[in-house]
Amino acid sequence: MRGVAGVDGWDCWDGEAVRAVVRVCEGATPAEAFDTASADAWLAFDAGVRCMDDRPWLSHAPAGAPGRSAPTLLDRLRGRRGSPLASPVPPPPPAVALCHPDGRVREAALEAVRSAPELRPLLVVRCADWATPVRERARTLLAELPGDALFPLAELVLRLARRERGGFARALLEAALREGPAAGVLALTACPDRATYRLAYRIAVERGLLTPMELAATAAASGDVTLQDLCADAAVAVRAEGGGPAPDPAVLDRLLTARSPRVRSAGVTALRRAGRCRDAEPYLADRSALVRACARYVLRQGGDDPLPRYRAWCAEGAGRPAAAAGLGECGDRAVDAARLWALLEHPSPAVRLHAVTGLRALDAVVRERLTPLLDDPSPAVVRAATRALLPDAAGIPEPLLRERTAPDRPRAVRVAAERLLRAAGRHRWPGPARP
Repeated sequence: MRGVAGVDGWDCWDGEAVRAVVRVCEGATPAEAFDTASADAWLAFDAGVRCMDDRPWLSHAPAGAPGRSAPTLLDRLRGRRGSPLASPVPPPPPAVALCHPDGRVREAALEAVRSAPELRPLLVVRCADWATPVRERARTLLAELPGDALFPLAELVLRLARRERGGFARALLEAALREGPAAGVLALTACPDRATYRLAYRIAVERGLLTPMELAATAAASGDVTLQDLCADAAVAVRAEGGGPAPDPAVLDRLLTARSPRVRSAGVTALRRAGRCRDAEPYLADRSALVRACARYVLRQGGDDPLPRYRAWCAEGAGRPAAAAGLGECGDRAVDAARLWALLEHPSPAVRLHAVTGLRALDAVVRERLTPLLDDPSPAVVRAATRALLPDAAGIPEPLLRERTAPDRPRAVRVAAERLLRAAGRHRWPGPARP
């Protein structure tokens, strides 16, 4: 079910939520009315019951019947009888009563969860209730459940933990994950919900449930930077088989071949502890500045100076394009700026791109010499030149930039000219449309 606005961000008039509430009132189970595996669906259902103004499912008295002659919903839930003249009113289903706007009704309905495990998600919701009696009773009931019973509710628990009173269920869940069966924790690592799998991996790392190779493979395959950092750091922190101080070589090799720069940088840094400082040399020319910085650190810790290597690679040409950027990051402006300016004429776009990056790192950008790169055939080089020229955009002649905003110019050139015009305060905003 979809939610947009209302209570805790849920749209009280969401059509799907209303239909689900009505179906449950008509006798359907929650599983038949909506996707009970979705935390969002339970929150939308809860908001849908409480936010409807007419609430036809809370009172089924016939039209014209006295308003107070029938027993109240709270009386019906507690088994009390109303006036003998009153028309019998069927009680709402427990799932609806658990979301009732009246806190006394919600509190009375909590006992139904003991015999209806499918309503445990609403018990979790009530643990964050704003009414103290409801909240305390729900927490007592939730604490009575076995720890592994919370595993299927993990996504909902973590979603509710964002609320002011939502920390209780999260604390129970974390304790259950630390003490519960390993299979349940590992199953949650495959959950598509980001908060859930992050917590599961964190607990799995704390408990040592994953091997270093499994951690390295997860770090290399994941697109979540938080998970990358967690698993990569844990993988290199585990000692190699046999109790040695160094990480397993196979683990390091898996990290070093990862697509993510953060993961590669963790592998490069771990080379020092593994006694493989010289193996960091190829990563001096990595496409990532983070990895290059880690490689320089490792080489220096091993007693090597990376600067001569950078200078030699830049003299060779296109074999290691990112060497130009590395030279700018650790070189001497008086000595190495000329090498980088010469590389701007290189036929390889990758070399020209990294040469511009190196000039920026050396703080050796000269506006007049770099401006011609705005017409470079490589869009990546144009973007790099634009970033380098932005601080001095006001010094670029305005006609030169205006000329490059023409429709017949390549898109990268037009975008670069517009960025520089805005940076120089010369951008012309479109005026009001003429009638």
